[in-house]
Amino acid sequence: MFNIGDKVVYPMHGAGIIEAIEEKEILGSRKKYYVMKMPVGEMKVMIPTENSCRIGIREVVDAKAVEKVLQILQGEQGEMSSNWNRRYRSHLEKIKSGNIYQVAEVVRNLIRRDREKGLSTGERKMLENAKQILVSELFLVQGVDRARLEKELERIFSGNHS
Repeated sequence: MFNIGDKVVYPMHGAGIIEAIEEKEILGSRKKYYVMKMPVGEMKVMIPTENSCRIGIREVVDAKAVEKVLQILQGEQGEMSSNWNRRYRSHLEKIKSGNIYQVAEVVRNLIRRDREKGLSTGERKMLENAKQILVSELFLVQGVDRARLEKELERIFSGNHS
């Protein structure tokens, strides 16, 4: 059970802050919902409290994990299938996991692939989604402004690690 003010990650959507816990009646059924405010895009999401564990809602990572994420982003490209469909499914599973390290791997792999061979429209969309999920969590952990964080990530992705 999470509380108001907790910083959490909602797989496939990104990180946000629980702003409220409300009871709503939807389709004749009363349920409690977390109302999560997403810092990226100023969106609000309602998540049934009873499903939160099953759908993988978790607390944001700590600063130590951010260092590991940055290492993953700067690391070597992981093994990827040359088959577009298999590669896409593998990356989608990693994003759905809600694991920040796996999302970082997807971002790294797709950026590297884009540089080498280009991306299909589907993979380009997936890259943008994975980046947004990653940035939303890093933003909440580090507390830096989004533009500065994106500039840091661009520096890493451009291969300029100095």
